[in-house]
Amino acid sequence: MKKAGYFSLVLHAHLPYVLSHGTWPHGTDWLNEAAVETYIPLLNVFNRLKDEGFSPRVTIDISPVLVEMLANEDFKRGLVEYMNQKKAAAEEDVTEFTRIGEAHMAKLARMWVEIFDERKKDFTARYGADIIGAFRKLQDEGHIEVATCGATHAYLPLLSEDTSVQAQIKQAVLSYRRHFGKDPRGIWLPECAYRPSYRWKRPGVELGEPYLRKGVEEFLSENKIEYFFVDAHLTKGGRAIGVYIDRFEDLKNLWANFEKQYKPLSEKSERTPHKVYWVGGGEGRHPVAVFSRDPKTGLQVWSGEWGYPGDSNYLEFHKKRFPGGLRYWRITDAKADLADKRPYNPEDAYARIPENAGHFKDLVKETLSEYLKSTGGEGIVVSPYDCELFGHWWFEGPEWIYHVIRYLYLDGSVSPVTAGEYLDIKRPTEVITLPEGSWGEGGYHWIWLNDMNKWTWKHIYEAEREMKELAGRYGGRHDDPLLMDILKQAGRELMLLSASDWQFLISTRAAADYAEARVVRHFEDFKRLAAMARKKGEGDNATDADRNFLVSIMERDDVFPDMDVRWFAEVEHKPCAV
Repeated sequence: MKKAGYFSLVLHAHLPYVLSHGTWPHGTDWLNEAAVETYIPLLNVFNRLKDEGFSPRVTIDISPVLVEMLANEDFKRGLVEYMNQKKAAAEEDVTEFTRIGEAHMAKLARMWVEIFDERKKDFTARYGADIIGAFRKLQDEGHIEVATCGATHAYLPLLSEDTSVQAQIKQAVLSYRRHFGKDPRGIWLPECAYRPSYRWKRPGVELGEPYLRKGVEEFLSENKIEYFFVDAHLTKGGRAIGVYIDRFEDLKNLWANFEKQYKPLSEKSERTPHKVYWVGGGEGRHPVAVFSRDPKTGLQVWSGEWGYPGDSNYLEFHKKRFPGGLRYWRITDAKADLADKRPYNPEDAYARIPENAGHFKDLVKETLSEYLKSTGGEGIVVSPYDCELFGHWWFEGPEWIYHVIRYLYLDGSVSPVTAGEYLDIKRPTEVITLPEGSWGEGGYHWIWLNDMNKWTWKHIYEAEREMKELAGRYGGRHDDPLLMDILKQAGRELMLLSASDWQFLISTRAAADYAEARVVRHFEDFKRLAAMARKKGEGDNATDADRNFLVSIMERDDVFPDMDVRWFAEVEHKPCAV
């Protein structure tokens, strides 16, 4: 059978740093939910496929800050306790539903008892309480590829200092090496946000001259990263297709204020999302490959209007029964009020998965067949999604992935591949330039920079400037361990302050109060650490109060032990355009 082409499923796994920053409704329970509902089920699916002779060939990037959390011993202990609590809540629901004669609801509650019992066994016995180790094992066996991401998921195009971008990438590489035993081949740019090299000026600043910035691909090339991903409108042009707007009502309202200003990029008919291109290169730098998101398959999963997760039989995400917080209802109708949601029927839901997966397989095959017919060459369909969509938002999602991969193998005309594997098979032959943009609605930065969240950038920019100055002045003082500890923790606080999650949560109103509080906390802690660094750097002894403060912050934000303060002082390589 003649091959139609290649398919690459890409999953982006990320959560902001939440350990020691609250539990519920915002905080550690986000991480617990994602582990139980997404990461463990995906590991189960990948291993199931492997055991059945179908190598998953999925690319999954795990952001460094998420890797640090999943490897944290406090998280591991807390996750077992969380699952015990959820199982107990389900058992209480069984008793209550049985008492009032709700037989079907009692059956669903017993389903939850079994789920939490099995997930705990998976976590503790099957994976040895080591989620990252389980992903590493699958990669070492050649069944998946693990990519990296910006260290704390900072929105790279809007950072004001190239040293901050440098630190995000270098820390990502070091963290990956520490946890996966080798260097990463690929990276997920946070929010798929890219910026080329040009004379840039901080937004909202009237005074001052624009200054030359490095293109994002320059940092990737310098750190031997081979590929990244963007939305199709950045390679081909045309209208950007956002990924979040169908899931957040407040985002729809916000977009209405921006939509009239939006102008699609002019289309480049000679380009296609089904090819991989080179970006950058020159002056001793290797070019970096760029993969483009396929619009058709993206909409088929992301769209709240006609995407698979909106099927009326699937589990409703938003309606929960308290105090346990478990879900017992199906979507019923995407426009139905929560009060009108009908009880969930697992048999009906899982009966829909094969049809949805088969339709997706046919869509991939049709897309590649059309490309083959029109060009005579085998193309690739790249389908990237937020990892947490599968299992957390879309309860049945991991099972859908299982069927998609299995159907592709059984069909035989489309080959599942990881991104790195595809590069080894088909090296790009064309070098292109990319415009600035992201995979957000409108294809630009407005979700992460608008009237609701622009105040956060004022604090980020102030901290960036101060960190650069401190690192340049004191970053070489390795003879003073206390000063180095202070500086490293200041760097960590800047990185956590810079996470793109805060602007996103403010824009969507999903957890705005929490996000705003986190911005304020990390900025204030950075400022105190900066003042301590100046005092210590100029020869003053640290007070007991300052030492106690440092210890408490180091325990709270316990990430990136291999951070190098010198990253923040100056860039190793000047922009190519110099």
